[in-house]
Amino acid sequence: MSSAHNQKKAYAFGLGAVLAWSTVASAFKLSLQHLSPMQLVLYASAASLLSLLSILAWQRRLPELAAAFRLHWKSSLLFGAVNPFIYYLVLFQAYSLLPAQEAQAINYTWALTMTLLAVPLLKQKLRAQDAAAALICYLGVLVIGTRGRLLELHFSNQLGVLLALASTLLWAGYWIFNTRDAREPVLGLTLNFACSLPLSLAWCAWHGQLALPAWQGLAGAAYVGALEMGFTFVLWLSAMKLTRSTASIANLIFLAPMASLLLIHLIVGEAILPSTLLGLALILGGLLAQKLPLRRAQTQPLAAPPS
Repeated sequence: MSSAHNQKKAYAFGLGAVLAWSTVASAFKLSLQHLSPMQLVLYASAASLLSLLSILAWQRRLPELAAAFRLHWKSSLLFGAVNPFIYYLVLFQAYSLLPAQEAQAINYTWALTMTLLAVPLLKQKLRAQDAAAALICYLGVLVIGTRGRLLELHFSNQLGVLLALASTLLWAGYWIFNTRDAREPVLGLTLNFACSLPLSLAWCAWHGQLALPAWQGLAGAAYVGALEMGFTFVLWLSAMKLTRSTASIANLIFLAPMASLLLIHLIVGEAILPSTLLGLALILGGLLAQKLPLRRAQTQPLAAPPS
């Protein structure tokens, strides 16, 4: 197959993934009207596992799961505990406390968080460019979190902002350590969800939240799990595998924030605040400032964008 054809497919897969991810902030918020954060983790994880198993079945690779688990059971348990269990529990709690527009905008600082974490974890050097980008991005977080009242430092919901920032640490750390993961990506992701599902089930049972929710909650969880957590990751990984330039595909994620805000306004009904637009502009500006003049070293981990 020609390289040009592969590149077109890579763009199609990457664009499809990014457009799908742009819907999930709205899906999170609507689902959380009927489910608690831990219930959404449980039911969405189950839907994601089913979608990933269906993909492996279609690829006739289901028999590989048992061998992969025997070989990599420790990493499967560890990665599964982080993503999806802890990461999405923290993220959904942030979405339950904050407007969707604020939670999703803060969550976009994950790329910068990964760069900063790569300094102690991967022994990469922090450039002046990275430090400047950090100041710009986190100024954007302050604008969003205080709704423009920077001098007062009065956060709309301090715990929600802290949880949204914590989710970026979890996501960035997960993908940094994922660079050392020897498992095939789709098999590894399936094992993560298989190992995390008992954790989610036990957590809900411990908190007495195993009652069957309204169908709207289950439908939302199925959408979130099958699309955001499962199938879309396969699209993204396929795009990265086919492309001649990972940067060209990775840059597609900059299309998602504004599309997501539009959907939040139209579907969730949130009035988009000027402070959100300004803060998001600062965050995206900081990320662009980090990327444009110089390229990162090849050792920088390549992650999929979060919700």
